[in-house]
Amino acid sequence: MLDPKFVRDDKDFAEIKKKIETRGPFGPFLDEFRKVTLKEREKLRELEELRARKNRLSEQIIKDKREGKEVEGLIQESKKIGDEIDRISEEMKGIPTSSSKLGLAIPNIPHDSVPIGKSSEDNVVERVVGQVPEFPFEPEAHWDIGTRLGILDFERAAKIAGSRFAVYLGAGALLERALINFMLDIHTREKGFMEVIPPFIANEASLTSTGNLPKFAEDLFKLEGYELYLIPTAEVPLTNIYRNEILDGNILPQRFVAYTPCFRSEAGSYGKDIRGLIRQHQFNKVELLIFSRPERSFDELESMTEAAEEVLKRLGLAYRVVSLCTADLGFASSKTYDLEVWMPSRENFVEISSCSNCTDFQARRANIRFRKEPKAKPEFVHTLNGSGLAVGRTASAILENYQQADGSVWIPEGLRPYLHGLEKISTV
Repeated sequence: MLDPKFVRDDKDFAEIKKKIETRGPFGPFLDEFRKVTLKEREKLRELEELRARKNRLSEQIIKDKREGKEVEGLIQESKKIGDEIDRISEEMKGIPTSSSKLGLAIPNIPHDSVPIGKSSEDNVVERVVGQVPEFPFEPEAHWDIGTRLGILDFERAAKIAGSRFAVYLGAGALLERALINFMLDIHTREKGFMEVIPPFIANEASLTSTGNLPKFAEDLFKLEGYELYLIPTAEVPLTNIYRNEILDGNILPQRFVAYTPCFRSEAGSYGKDIRGLIRQHQFNKVELLIFSRPERSFDELESMTEAAEEVLKRLGLAYRVVSLCTADLGFASSKTYDLEVWMPSRENFVEISSCSNCTDFQARRANIRFRKEPKAKPEFVHTLNGSGLAVGRTASAILENYQQADGSVWIPEGLRPYLHGLEKISTV
């Protein structure tokens, strides 16, 4: 949520509107949000002045009564002011609700370093890391490899739950579990993140705080009969750990990592990535979350991105880092780097992580603040989140990039200890 103070100020508002409009047609929402917030400020000022006048009159009435003076006129004047206070108070009842609804519909302000663009075609490749593999044979897609090796079963998953689910079997299940532990160990033992096991269900307040509600309700799985949802990402419960709290600034930054299953309806994506593990309704992910002081948050974004990259480097997978343009940013993000891994079956790169600095956007919605000093005025923290990594997509990248001519799949050397020394997956 944007800071209403910036929206009310003429100079700040013009600059904010210019930046927000590079993200899409949000200008009318911003104009209406400003109109409502200005009206709210004007009415609050009127109320403050009227209450001050009424208080002065009350003091004068008491004084005149003591002195035996006539006070009927003052009493009538005080009553009129009281009626006016009631009228304005009644008029204001709907303003905060209207302001809140409008504010929740406006995305975060893009950082000055974010490239301006109209679509994903305008994203900027920052760097390409690793060597794209070359095969002396026609490489298979991961769903064909997994099915042939008997480690992935999409047909039986469809029988159990429907399309866009998978059953992992044997070495497939072991590979998925190994990747989770591999990622968690890198982030906790080497990168300074604290492991967390959060709830996999979240309430409306939690999802509103992160920006998933109200705008993206159709992408969530809601529990029938409850105001609860299956989490679309561990970003939701991790961000809400400190909701409505004021933190000691000395504990910042706080860096958390969590493995969770994630659940998404993928509304609007039908016909896209139907096959395989790329876009499923249920998938595993290791999520990174940082609470930062504002002045350090963009440095934290770089270090978070490096932590996610380290997983890909250890696995020997070719990837690239992409800076998303304004039109392609996530709703809550001010700046995002996507990590995209090479997928031979597509002869292209596929997103495997997004690392975002949400600045104070989520913290305002969640009311998460900190004090630089014990008696200092509370300030909003900055929140950052990133995948470290999406586990199913990592497994699919390993199957495709390490496939062999004899149909087997080699296990990256650094991952082998997590698979009890298994060097390759084969049907033999």
